[in-house]
Amino acid sequence: MKNILITGATSGIGAQIAKTLSKKNDVFLSGRKKLEKVNYYACDLVDMFEIEALYNKAIEYFNSDIDVLINCAGQYVYKPIEKMSFDEISYLLDVNFKSAYILSSLVIAGMKKKKWGRIINIGSISGVVGEANASLYSATKSAFSGFSKALALEVASDNITINTINPGWVDTPLTKNALDEKERQEVIDITPQKRFVEPIEIARLCEYLILDCAKGVTGQSINLCAGLTCGC
Repeated sequence: MKNILITGATSGIGAQIAKTLSKKNDVFLSGRKKLEKVNYYACDLVDMFEIEALYNKAIEYFNSDIDVLINCAGQYVYKPIEKMSFDEISYLLDVNFKSAYILSSLVIAGMKKKKWGRIINIGSISGVVGEANASLYSATKSAFSGFSKALALEVASDNITINTINPGWVDTPLTKNALDEKERQEVIDITPQKRFVEPIEIARLCEYLILDCAKGVTGQSINLCAGLTCGC
């Protein structure tokens, strides 16, 4: 059983990861919603003090160091670059990447002490192929690739792995609300497997990456996209 901290765990991909991993592990969750759970802390990941509070709450709950960190929190803004406000730029950078970087810096000492650890970043296919009118979102998700490679090298001798999962179009409530039937069909038409990725697929990949038998997988960006990045 591992001690796992998951951000963005109240809906969609994060909620499925939490549900799947909690079956065999002890999990501590965070999100923006207010929930009365002993293993949950509502926080604003824009605030560094809140990030530190989240880390401390998780340590207090586990009464031990964190074995696995899954950075799943993220926000999406669809807007041409010239219409992005300074506040939106700062917010997206903070939530999508800076918070993950800070949390990683906080958990890494405990992982080094144990000589075991896993950090999994949930990126996006938009960080691999780019997305018009979502350049900042794409940039924040693309940052995980370089981060994972560099940090993986830094901690390789400590038996700690760092990886990024890049989902394609995922069948979540957020996606269902954002797309009408015509748009959903357009997504299916351009996807080689002619379907949306299911959240359970991402959760199962996380489940594998935290196993000891996955210790050779590190510094990788894994595209779980139903073939969307393979080309025409």
